[in-house]
Amino acid sequence: MKVIGLISGTSTDGIDAALVEVTGRGLESRLKLLRFATYPYPRALRPQLVRLTHDGRVGDLSRLNVYVGELFAQAAIRIAKDAGLPLSRIALIGSHGQTICHQPVPIKLGGFKIRSTLQIGEPSIIAERTGITTVADFRPRDMAAGGEGAPLTPYLHTILFHNPNRPRLVVNIGGISNVTYLPCDTGLENILAFDAGPGNMLIDGIVQHRTNGRSVMDRGGAMARRGRVHERLLSELLRHPFLHHGPPKTTGREVFGQAMVERVVRRAKVLRLNPWDLLATVTAFTARAIAHAYERFILPRGSVVEVIVGGGGTRNPTLMQFLKEAFEPIPVYTFEKFDLDSRALEAMAFALFAYGTVQGEPNNVPSATGAQRPVIMGKIVPGKNGLIVP
Repeated sequence: MKVIGLISGTSTDGIDAALVEVTGRGLESRLKLLRFATYPYPRALRPQLVRLTHDGRVGDLSRLNVYVGELFAQAAIRIAKDAGLPLSRIALIGSHGQTICHQPVPIKLGGFKIRSTLQIGEPSIIAERTGITTVADFRPRDMAAGGEGAPLTPYLHTILFHNPNRPRLVVNIGGISNVTYLPCDTGLENILAFDAGPGNMLIDGIVQHRTNGRSVMDRGGAMARRGRVHERLLSELLRHPFLHHGPPKTTGREVFGQAMVERVVRRAKVLRLNPWDLLATVTAFTARAIAHAYERFILPRGSVVEVIVGGGGTRNPTLMQFLKEAFEPIPVYTFEKFDLDSRALEAMAFALFAYGTVQGEPNNVPSATGAQRPVIMGKIVPGKNGLIVP
């Protein structure tokens, strides 16, 4: 099947679209990336999405759900066109949507333990505009089974990177960073995966604050490269409670978003840090938090022979250098060493999940999310020709 995977991450910078050819079933599935692109959000939308995570109104949420759905539909149409394929050749679309709120820690409400998550980008819009069966809203089913609804990509990491002779650590650095430990043993039950802490989110937030919104990221790590790491502030950041909670665990903008940016900026003023030293320090924090996750929670189970890194963070050479120093002497590679596009993996994952959903194959990883059992994630919106029958 040719399947389109769509996602917008916690950085809220645009829509990642991957056109993938998928064969096989379950863990024997094989993926071939045919085309990948990122389609930026309209400039005015990003601050609306960020604001919605803090104080959005119900009316705003309802409208943006449809608006983001229209943009996701456009992304699907464009990636097919860019690949030179008519939409009639696409069997499925798997859409993660845009996360607005993720609350994996249960609270008691009416006698129930409630975990919740909310992604917008209405799949009915995507299916209607493209005519293609669309599978979306993957996280809630895992949460209904007692999981945290994330991380989800370990399923794909296992298919792409498991090696019976080489234990590996797979790292994805998006807005949030997550890690997947792949021991030599086979089987999803042996996988350990969880969010490690901030990825690009805190770095981007500091850049936006310091430039009054003129820049949204430290392109190429150039700003951080001009500074020096302030060890005292770094030590304070590494005491963040999330880093010391054992897995399963997931996080997002609620923990490492604007509120933390403001706290870090205030602390930097007290310490009289210049902007370059502050950026160098928070960049080092992302790298050290990933290494801490490995040392604290994975190394007691077994060491790895290599670290394989993907996601937008790989485009920040300063961050990658900090990561290599933190893991030395373990070698650190990017997905490109394995002929994969670092940027495309998350979108590819949701193409794979959609493929598994219509085949009736469980596609979560309970050992990573904490779910009580494997479940089939995703809600199906039929295309113009009805449901796909695998």
